[in-house]
Amino acid sequence: MAMKESGIEWVGLIPDGWKIAKNNRLFNISKQLVNENWKNTQLLSLTKSGIIEKNINDGGGKQPESFGTYQYVEKDDIVLCLFDIDVSAVFSDRSKYDGMISPAYRVMKCTDAILPVYAKWWFDAVNIGRYYLIYTKSLRKTIDADGFGNILSVVPPLSEQQAIADYLDKTCSKIDEIIAEAKASIDEYKELKQSVIFEAVTKGLDKNVEMKQCSVNWLDEIPSTWESIRLKYLLTEINNRSKTGTEQPLSVSQVMGVVPSYMIAVANPTASYVGQKIVEPNDIVFNKLKAHLGVFFMSKYHGLVSPDYAVYRTNDKVIPKYLEYLFHTSACISEFKKYISGVAEGLMRLYTSNLFNIRICLPKVDEQIKIVEYVENKVELFNSLISEKESLINDLEAYKKSLIYEVVTGKRRVV
Repeated sequence: MAMKESGIEWVGLIPDGWKIAKNNRLFNISKQLVNENWKNTQLLSLTKSGIIEKNINDGGGKQPESFGTYQYVEKDDIVLCLFDIDVSAVFSDRSKYDGMISPAYRVMKCTDAILPVYAKWWFDAVNIGRYYLIYTKSLRKTIDADGFGNILSVVPPLSEQQAIADYLDKTCSKIDEIIAEAKASIDEYKELKQSVIFEAVTKGLDKNVEMKQCSVNWLDEIPSTWESIRLKYLLTEINNRSKTGTEQPLSVSQVMGVVPSYMIAVANPTASYVGQKIVEPNDIVFNKLKAHLGVFFMSKYHGLVSPDYAVYRTNDKVIPKYLEYLFHTSACISEFKKYISGVAEGLMRLYTSNLFNIRICLPKVDEQIKIVEYVENKVELFNSLISEKESLINDLEAYKKSLIYEVVTGKRRVV
């Protein structure tokens, strides 16, 4: 099929029978305020999942005293977020509902030249590459009404617009279903992984072992050969400080654990590490502020961490990795939360004195070794399965974005 230049840099060639038009020929801006009718109007919200109906009384987020300044939205209106285009997680959607929405957004009504169902997918393609960024002004990366009106859009014949919308509705819906199934599988794998870890570090590997009642608050029973012991008899707090600051800087990531800082962020060449805490391999680095989130890991490295962290060293009664697995069980984290001091989210800390009073269950070292080996093999298996699903999701999301762009710009014909 013959193609022609569109005159839009990021679009390139389009089918010969398609047109190009300015947005002010395709959309009329609607700015009708609800005023005193807001109490009788459905509240709408533009989200990453599109425009949704929202309960006006749900109390989530910041709520105005009155919604009188909100604007009406009718079914098939196009709602656009034309500010913070470089970073905003939301951009546009076609409304399936009548209601009202924040005055921060632009509400557009389609002219006879463009179908709302096609416009929805066109603006999805615009958002995929943040192609409107080149038209923005000000530090907020905003497009005003005049600027939006002068931007060019691709306009297929109306019959093909409908065919494009039908095709993308059907195809992307199937892709979304597969992605949702993959995400559900990831959640199941994560739950199974946590269940396997919990069973191993609190009940051992022998399913027929005799159990006994224990004094660990967060457990009912433990194997009869295990003991209940306070952490103060297993851990020593280490407070060695660097005099030169020349050791390798380390960071504690909730995802990656204790790793060299360069793996997470670019180093600040002017930063001084003098006075930071020295960490040795097998030390446990504990984020006191995020103990309730499970941010504590065994280090594999020699290096330095922030003085805000606590560094603990185990004695010969416990293997650090066993303790790390035990600490990351949801039951143990719940126990940590009971010992946290402070009232505000950013000020809550699990101090050493409180941590050391917590009781845990503990097998003999030889059994700890077997448990750690078993858990590591299972974790590796689950992580591999999760990685496969994540790779599938990434591939499908990339394919979906490519598909939308190719179809609305005519690179891939659906009629």
